[in-house]
Order: sequence, then C-alpha cells, then structure tokens
Amino acid sequence: MTDPTAGSVDTDLLAEPRLVVEPGMAARVSAVAGPVLQAMGYRLVRIKISAESGCTVQIMAERPDGSMLIEDCEAISKALSPVLDVADPIDRAYRLEISSPGIDRPLVRRSDFERFAGHLVKIEMAVAHQGRKRFRGTLAGVEGRAGEDADVMLVMEDIADARLVLTDELIAESMRRGKAAERELKQNLGLAPPPPPHARKSDPAKSNKPKPKSKPDKKNAPKNTKEDRLAAERLRRGNNDPTRGD
Repeated sequence: MTDPTAGSVDTDLLAEPRLVVEPGMAARVSAVAGPVLQAMGYRLVRIKISAESGCTVQIMAERPDGSMLIEDCEAISKALSPVLDVADPIDRAYRLEISSPGIDRPLVRRSDFERFAGHLVKIEMAVAHQGRKRFRGTLAGVEGRAGEDADVMLVMEDIADARLVLTDELIAESMRRGKAAERELKQNLGLAPPPPPHARKSDPAKSNKPKPKSKPDKKNAPKNTKEDRLAAERLRRGNNDPTRGD
C-alpha cells in the first residue's frame, strides 16, 4: 500500500476546493469520498456515475502534484469501499472504479489551469459568454497571469466542463511527470537508491529541444579563392611568385 504522504505534500494544494462539481447522486458520493481521499493525501478530481455494467461509479483522483500510480488506485479502493458501504450514497448495486485523471484530463481547480497553461483545452460554460458556451484554444493562464493579447477571458466559476486536448506536447509532458513520480515513489519505499547530492531534478517546464549548433569560426575558416589555389600549386612545384611577399 502506497503512502503519498511519505514525501513532502503541499497542504494548500491538498485542501484546494474544486470549481467544477457534480450534481445529484454524484454529489452525495463526493461528500463521502472527498474527505477520505484528502485524509489519505489525495485530491478528488471527478465522480462519474454511468449505466455501464448495470451501474458504475468512477472516482477520479490524484496526488497533489498531479501524478497517480496503479498502487495509489488500489490503496484508495481498499480504503474507500467499506466507507461507501456504510454511508450507502447510492440506492442500488454498483461497481466501484478508481482511476487517474488521464492525459486529456479534466481541469477542476484553479491550480489545474495554472499548471497546464500553454496547452490546448476545450471548455463548456454553464453560463454563456458573449452568446457562446463552447470554446477551444490555447490556455493562456488565470487572471493576473494571462497575457494582454488573450482572445477570450472566461469566468472560472461559470465553467461547466474543461479538459485538455490530446496533443504530442501534452503526451511528452505527461510521460516526464509519470517517470519522475515513479522514480520518487521507489526512492521513498527504498526500492531505488536516492539521487546523488549533486543531481538536479529535471524541470518539466523546460524544453527538451536540441541545442542549436554553434556557428563556424569565420576567422579560422579555410580559404579557397583562385589566388590561394594558384599559390598552393606554385608551392607544390617549387616555384615562387616574385610579386608576393615572404
């Protein structure tokens, strides 16, 4: 069973409320699952109830840093199942499913919009903005950080649904985050040696593009003019040009 609190946990991120919440039956499940997840060191992302396999309750959760491993899902399922059985928020038999947010994840907190600034998103508003409810474009950030050239400014509290759009850049960043989280987990559990003192953590915000090649030194570049070729030929034959200096 994994312990997400083994490392440093940002308590502010852990307690950050969601801006996008579910209505009806899903809200009752949220009221039970949310405190349990927070006590374990996880954040509730979304709850979805569907008619799949009769009735399926999908609970999407994550660590405060946005990562989520299979071991985390197993730990949550083991701890949450008996609590839901006692609280009984659903009046029928159901199948419980714990999952990670995924790559094209929903954005439900302010920190989500900050973390994924620069990525492509699609947003559906609960309250229309300038006669529109659906938007798709690059996320510039949140109020106070968005660029002055932003095309649309949306009120976060009026958002009904927001999620990332799957792109190559998003997949690459997700893979970097996942590998870093798995490496940290193994180090916390003693399954991998700790990083050397001089090692620096990689910054996922930095680009991994190859560095540009250095320009050739024009000062020491070889000459290939006609005069130089003739001089080289005379030198090879042992002939000196009396018109040229030593």
